[in-house]
Amino acid sequence: MQELGLKSKECGLETLGINEANKVFWNLTPAELIEESLKNGEGYLTDTGALMCDTGKFTGRSPKDRFVVKDAKTENNVWWGNINIPISEEHFDGIYNKMIKFLEDKDLYVRDAYAGADKTYRLKLRVVNTHAWQNLFCYNMFLRPQQYKLESFAPNFTIICAPDFKADPSVDGTRQENFAIINFTKRMILIGGTGYAGEMKKGIFSVLNYLLPVENNILSMHCSANIGKKHDTAIFFGLSGTGKTTLSADPNRGLIGDDEHGWTDKNVFNFEGGCYAKVIDLTREKEPEIYDAIKFGAIVENTRFLKNTRTVNYEDTSVTENTRTAYPIYHIANAVEPSIGGIPKNIFFLTCDAYGVLPPISRLTKGQAMYHFISGYTAKVAGTEAGITEPQTAFSACFGAPFLPLHPTKYAEMLGKKMEEYNVKVWLINTGWTGGPYGVGSRMKLKYTRAMITAALEGTLDNVGYRTHSIFGVNIPSTCPNVPSEVLSPRETWKNDDGYYKKANELANAFVKNFEKFADFANEEIMEGAPKARISV
Repeated sequence: MQELGLKSKECGLETLGINEANKVFWNLTPAELIEESLKNGEGYLTDTGALMCDTGKFTGRSPKDRFVVKDAKTENNVWWGNINIPISEEHFDGIYNKMIKFLEDKDLYVRDAYAGADKTYRLKLRVVNTHAWQNLFCYNMFLRPQQYKLESFAPNFTIICAPDFKADPSVDGTRQENFAIINFTKRMILIGGTGYAGEMKKGIFSVLNYLLPVENNILSMHCSANIGKKHDTAIFFGLSGTGKTTLSADPNRGLIGDDEHGWTDKNVFNFEGGCYAKVIDLTREKEPEIYDAIKFGAIVENTRFLKNTRTVNYEDTSVTENTRTAYPIYHIANAVEPSIGGIPKNIFFLTCDAYGVLPPISRLTKGQAMYHFISGYTAKVAGTEAGITEPQTAFSACFGAPFLPLHPTKYAEMLGKKMEEYNVKVWLINTGWTGGPYGVGSRMKLKYTRAMITAALEGTLDNVGYRTHSIFGVNIPSTCPNVPSEVLSPRETWKNDDGYYKKANELANAFVKNFEKFADFANEEIMEGAPKARISV
């Protein structure tokens, strides 16, 4: 088979059993991959130079079709269930053999890359794609080795992604034709039947969420992170719609990363080399960093042009509301390279509370932090998922349940230990409603949220008085610079005590009900962090 580009002299595709293909393109540059994509009819260039591509039938991940091979390595430590669905070694081998056969007459695009900015713990990846644009996605999203490193590259984890290969559920043990299968023993991910590139990114995140805690005692986290001028690191956890990307993209602080990180005994490091951001209703005014990053080399997914132009219409949801862009982190002006920061001093749990009862900022004890971390509460708001037109209560363990191979209490206990060891402050930030629930109150003003986070980062809130919330038990600061004191008390903003406590009890009970499935594995300190529903103060 004809092989082009910069190929490793140490390790070729024969190690995967791939000995036949039409052409194999190794480690092409972004410009070369864009040329290939356009030649193959995979996409179009926008007027900013970005490549616009469609992901086909699947415009998001398919969690019900994500499997983990159940074998001697994983049987007793993976959190089996609806998130980690088991598949047999035999079914994996059957699909693998058929995929290798499928690739025999295809053009292949191979990328060697890293996952993990810390050299000690990084994963050496090899990605084999049948679509050039997906190989560009991997160039953007994973870390890029120096050219001389590629000449002797030997991977220790591999992704084979062939969107046009479809499984046979009656034979292969899958639910339907599409699948993403992780095999920790063979250190491989197989993806087929779906063109959604995010399956590769999140597949490797799931891998690191297993390998780092189990093999290295490192806390893996679904979070963004930034660093101040005094080298103070801050971490932001939050689900879609909570403001994680917006609040971590602070022009006065360097961006370590926007989605996935590890916490060692020396640092916090980014897993990725790029950003994968939603672009629904994107404007330069709202998100200047993201807007300006969408230039040559970037990808936009499932978007459409304004009529008779090559200008992207970010308001167009005709394909999906989950329109996205993928770009290398060096497209962000204040990105930190290498993407590493010190031990964090402050952690922020962001939640969009549609009940309007949580304080806009509160400080958590270790037990409360572990409890809220396992709970991962927010409200899904319009635009975060198809079909959602008004907020819906949502809980996602550790703010990233779909990517957790281990039980959530494992990650929470690691977080609690690090809080104690490094004297880290954890803050709960409500970016949702104030003055009443959704439909009555209003969204918290961004300028107030920014002021509260700034005060926490600068240590200003260390020297103010606190009071304890009667139901959630969290500590609420009495004052905060540039924030009216009445805003800090959710009960006062309601001007209706009975209505407030009714809603607060309702949310507290939702927390308790959600936590029932974790209670048997949670220690006493975690359980002490639960809210205490009551009728009045």
